[in-house]
Amino acid sequence: MTLRSLPQDIRQYLIVTGNYWTFTLTDGALRMLVVLHFHKLGYNPLEIAMLFLFYEIFGVITNLVGGWLGARIGLNRTMNIGLGLQIIALLMLVVPANWLSIPYVMAAQALSGVAKDLNKMSAKSAIKAIVKSGQEGTLFKWVAILTGSKNALKGVGFFLGGVLLTLLGFTGAMWVMAAALMAVWLFSMVCLKSELGKSKHKPKFTEVFSKSRAINRLSAARLFLFAARDVWFVVALPVYLSKQFAWDHWWVGGFMATWVIGYGLVQSLTPNLLNRDSYAHNPQAVAIWAFYLAILPMAIAVSLYTEHWPNITLVGGLLLFGVVFAINSSIHSYLIVSLADSDGVSLDVGFYYMANAMGRLIGTVLSGWVFLHYGLVACLVLSSLFLILAGYTSKRI
Repeated sequence: MTLRSLPQDIRQYLIVTGNYWTFTLTDGALRMLVVLHFHKLGYNPLEIAMLFLFYEIFGVITNLVGGWLGARIGLNRTMNIGLGLQIIALLMLVVPANWLSIPYVMAAQALSGVAKDLNKMSAKSAIKAIVKSGQEGTLFKWVAILTGSKNALKGVGFFLGGVLLTLLGFTGAMWVMAAALMAVWLFSMVCLKSELGKSKHKPKFTEVFSKSRAINRLSAARLFLFAARDVWFVVALPVYLSKQFAWDHWWVGGFMATWVIGYGLVQSLTPNLLNRDSYAHNPQAVAIWAFYLAILPMAIAVSLYTEHWPNITLVGGLLLFGVVFAINSSIHSYLIVSLADSDGVSLDVGFYYMANAMGRLIGTVLSGWVFLHYGLVACLVLSSLFLILAGYTSKRI
């Protein structure tokens, strides 16, 4: 069976998914390149975290506006806009090293943040358009596969970033990624024509804020969930591994990549690990998994504080955290698509991922600030507290 022989909606969705996967590789690589390159230049953890500030802030804005935009003009157009913006963001970093000031890199990261969330919103929303109403088990499976494969590829991107930085340097890596993404963007401009996900009515901008109590609660839980991950994972962990373990770029990039790849694979397998049909009728189960997850960072913090097998506990605990976090994230991703309104689905999905981006923003900034002043143990304790809040918030979805 060829791509042309498939139904139009499915063919367009597959192109959107392929675009999303390719974009994800460059996004993961770019994040690792920025963290490692600027740490090597002598930036402290808080300064590195600030480089991602606009990335996360504009992710919040993009999800809020992008969902409305996708419902009005179609997901194909929001996808292509995102690809184009990422190319510009990469090319902005192909400049002499003395140009790479914090404000300049923050501006490039802002464009990258807009691009990433336009792509994510387009891909996630497209699933609702092609899965028939009532097929909740199938919906769970499709969302899990998309989300898990994306995160696995993001992990490959982390590894790719470390490799490219070692082999080609920062500027060379930017050129290679921009050229690859340009080819994908040109293909998408030609082949991605269907107005997938376009609402039957023209939604007003005021409709970007969800009126659903369940979606509002799920969105709040998502904020705490991702703040809990990024408060120690984004800046604190790679810098800690580099300084305390004396790992080079290959080791840090490789380890982070392995973690995210494994995390993505578990996400994809979650519908098979759980009774996926039961989660269609028992969304409160997401709270239970959040409470399970809250135990892990606190246990790692205690081990590091008491210096009881700290290296083994950190690495092993991080791997276990990835498994349980992946299950949490997979259930979350399914629930938002399931609960979203079929007409103009990107409005609800965009609002939800706005909360996701807000959680990443809070976690990223705190990851640099808390680690700089109080260390990794404090980041882990804060992570556990965020997860307790995530579980409590999602109890009444």
